[in-house]
Amino acid sequence: MFSFRGDAHKLYLHLRNAQGNVNDIKFIRETNEIRTFYQTLDTDTLRLIYYRTMKEKNGSGIIPIFATAIPWLLFLLANPLEEFLFSDGNLKWIIFIIIYLIILTISLLFHFKERAWAVLHAEIIQDIIVERKDDK
Repeated sequence: MFSFRGDAHKLYLHLRNAQGNVNDIKFIRETNEIRTFYQTLDTDTLRLIYYRTMKEKNGSGIIPIFATAIPWLLFLLANPLEEFLFSDGNLKWIIFIIIYLIILTISLLFHFKERAWAVLHAEIIQDIIVERKDDK
């Protein structure tokens, strides 16, 4: 099931198509496993984990730095790079651009997936901490 609408819409489509138990859907099962594990930990440990997930969520990370630094590096090396890529009428520059764009795209997708997982973990931990506070 391919969609550009993201994981939330994919989850909705899976839920809508589930004829029986929605707990059999991978997205739900996986989230439940994470929540169940975090419920076994004490509140202080959960807070420490929460702080780390917030660091990951709010931090820029190496991949966005990579995405912005590489063009500046290429700009600094413009003359030698231009001589190498465009010498002798070769098509080295096309190969270079294709490889660079593929690496950049994969890196950014990886970065945003990691960030989304950090948000998921942070929300689960926050919910558990709030539930425990309400139970007292």
